[in-house]
Amino acid sequence: MRRREVLASIAALAAVPTASWADEPGLQLGDATPFDANTVTDRARAMAAQPYTPRPLIPQEWRNLTYDQYRKIWFDARNALWEGTDTPQRVDVFPPGLYFPQGIKTFVVEGDTARPIKFDLGVFDTTDTFPDVPIDDTLGYSGLRLRAEIDKPSIFQEYAVFQGASYFRGIGKGQTYGLSARGLALKTADPMGEEFPDFTSFWMERPTTGSDNVIIHALLDSPSCTGAYRFDVAHGDTTVMQVAAEIFAREDMTHIGIAPLTSMFLFDDTDRQRFDDFRPAVHDSDGLLIHNGAGEIIWRPLANPLSLQISAFADNNPKGFGLCQRSREFSQFNDLEAHYHKRPSLWVTPGEGWGRGSVQLVEIPADLEIYDNIVACWRPSADLIAGDTHRMTYRLDWGDAPAPQKAMAVLNTASGGRPEGGRIFTIDFAPDDRLPDDLNDLMKIIRTSAGEVTDGVLQRNPETGGPRLAFTFYAGDATWAEFRVQLRLESEALSEVWLYRWTKS
Repeated sequence: MRRREVLASIAALAAVPTASWADEPGLQLGDATPFDANTVTDRARAMAAQPYTPRPLIPQEWRNLTYDQYRKIWFDARNALWEGTDTPQRVDVFPPGLYFPQGIKTFVVEGDTARPIKFDLGVFDTTDTFPDVPIDDTLGYSGLRLRAEIDKPSIFQEYAVFQGASYFRGIGKGQTYGLSARGLALKTADPMGEEFPDFTSFWMERPTTGSDNVIIHALLDSPSCTGAYRFDVAHGDTTVMQVAAEIFAREDMTHIGIAPLTSMFLFDDTDRQRFDDFRPAVHDSDGLLIHNGAGEIIWRPLANPLSLQISAFADNNPKGFGLCQRSREFSQFNDLEAHYHKRPSLWVTPGEGWGRGSVQLVEIPADLEIYDNIVACWRPSADLIAGDTHRMTYRLDWGDAPAPQKAMAVLNTASGGRPEGGRIFTIDFAPDDRLPDDLNDLMKIIRTSAGEVTDGVLQRNPETGGPRLAFTFYAGDATWAEFRVQLRLESEALSEVWLYRWTKS
């Protein structure tokens, strides 16, 4: 998916000033039907018992819109759901077309009833060059945007978007959109091709006065399965989503990704020589952080490989994982438009024991920053057989990277060739009160699966105040190698475990 352009269009729609009012301003609702806590689950279960039926496509004229044409239609915020009321949330809708060839159904829940939001071209404004497009029953909105009073009273700022397949995004206070999450990942990096489930319907519960959260139910549909999701979304310095889901298998499912995260990594200090670019780094996330069931804190810097790479970090009942953006200084990117230093990290905390499986990391070659090329998810060991169900809960924190627990965080990784041969790696760790005055008292654990590594040199970085470890790697005949590095003081682990995969270029 060319996510960079999609995100740009979202920002453009939000920034364009409003024009004239519709004759009857506001999103219009249809007739009420019963709704309770089991409505979406019952529907997903019933659908899973039937063969998969794709949703109808919207008219060709909508699907043929160019990127520039799609930017010429935008939602008039004065038509937002709950505008002009004391409800502490506003909900905008996005037009269909371009990358979104199928409409979704949206409902508003109040009490024990749900009312559909009718498709209405009048809630959008357009320029005079937007083409004439037909209106029929296949049309629906392509997604939702949530807004609330974040910085100032009566100023409703966006903090989350649900749009495209089962993708959704969130940001903390003062941040800009970056990585995405999905409802479910199926067959990621499978030679037969990936399957992308869709959120086909949303039900939004009307928040009570003074509430800082909104509850959204979503129905997921795909050839392999259906699903019922419940999102409890609260905005703030960190946007928090409590997710509860139940998956119903139509077919045997042997390649499932739970709580999948999708991001972009083009280059940083480890491989920028491949890119002729004025910026020192370009990425939404710079590393995968894992707090495994054994209590280890693992940091795996991301890479943009020359060929597809899949890494699996076996675990039992993980405590959490996430894709993080630890680079927070403008100078680390030097980009006045993309503001990569303001992109959120996203941390997944399981709500119950997830059992045996692995955190899977997929790194896909990319030559442009408009492409998502990083996927991280939990892959359970057990398959899901047709007719089975799978329940799960987890929490998503969109904001700054989580603070390490009693482990010095990896601040930066850099790499480069040496004139005399070999390749040097430098790892900067955060400062820590437990560090001895003489860094030579620390134990340096440096291991490689292939080739040879030197013992390494420790020095204090005057800028960070923490230690820098430098070692040289000699590949020999190896074409790839896995590294494992950690700093310890006697029997105590001081730093995160640094893992890295080197591949011959």
